[in-house]
Amino acid sequence: MRRSGSFARQVLLVRVGRRRPEPGAGSTVVAPAPYEPVTDSSLVPVSPAPAGAAVSDGPIPLLPGEHTPARRAKFVIVNACTLSSLTLGLLAIFLAMQGDVRMAAICLIACVTFDGLDGALARRFRVVSPFGAQMDSLADMCSFGLAAPVVVYASLSGTVPAAAAAAGCTLVAGCAAIRLARFNVSPKDGRFFCGVPTTMVAAVLAVGVLIELPMSGAAQLAGVTLLAFAMVSSFPYAKLARLVKLPPWLWLLPIVGALVDPRLTFAVVVAGYLASGPLLWLRHRHT
Repeated sequence: MRRSGSFARQVLLVRVGRRRPEPGAGSTVVAPAPYEPVTDSSLVPVSPAPAGAAVSDGPIPLLPGEHTPARRAKFVIVNACTLSSLTLGLLAIFLAMQGDVRMAAICLIACVTFDGLDGALARRFRVVSPFGAQMDSLADMCSFGLAAPVVVYASLSGTVPAAAAAAGCTLVAGCAAIRLARFNVSPKDGRFFCGVPTTMVAAVLAVGVLIELPMSGAAQLAGVTLLAFAMVSSFPYAKLARLVKLPPWLWLLPIVGALVDPRLTFAVVVAGYLASGPLLWLRHRHT
């Protein structure tokens, strides 16, 4: 083979030996070396996988661990709850487009219920999996990142300019996407959320639409904007497991207030929870 075919020889995994003639000596033809595979690293295919990563011979199982019929059934039940939340989110969008805002808000509250149920069942049944976590995140984006802003937009129709309502609801969707993506890649804290969860924001928006808060359209839009920024904030917000450990008399106050004036009580509770994040942040900073 000619010198111009050196690359072709490498591709064909053929190594040809050739010795230069010594000074003062005639040219000597050396027999080619035995065929050996080329080990040049430049010919090794480049893989996007990280170095040292194990290569799987088949598809990654959706459910880690043993695949008994009982575990499969539990896995299906958990993911059925996630798909129910996704379906109810779509139904909320359809109802809001038809003008039935109150029923759309009820669907959002049902989404919140199923979203909490699938996580609780997954932990109880011990079928927690990366697939389930990704499914839950995608369903949350549909139900709380898209359906909730659509319902709020429909409820604000006629009270504020359409462009202002669209800007505020788009902000909610964008902040929800950022919040969910950040949650997926951040280390988990068993005590506090980093920012207000999308589930809680959707629940607040849905209940606010359902009880028809006596606020002007501009005030409601300002509240929507505040909730959007609270999702992507870095303030620590207590999880439900910590809230239930509060003294019982603190729980009696909102219960009694709900019997007297549920709208005012709801607004005070939401404002107090939003204010708790900056207060906890200041406390931890000083200590």
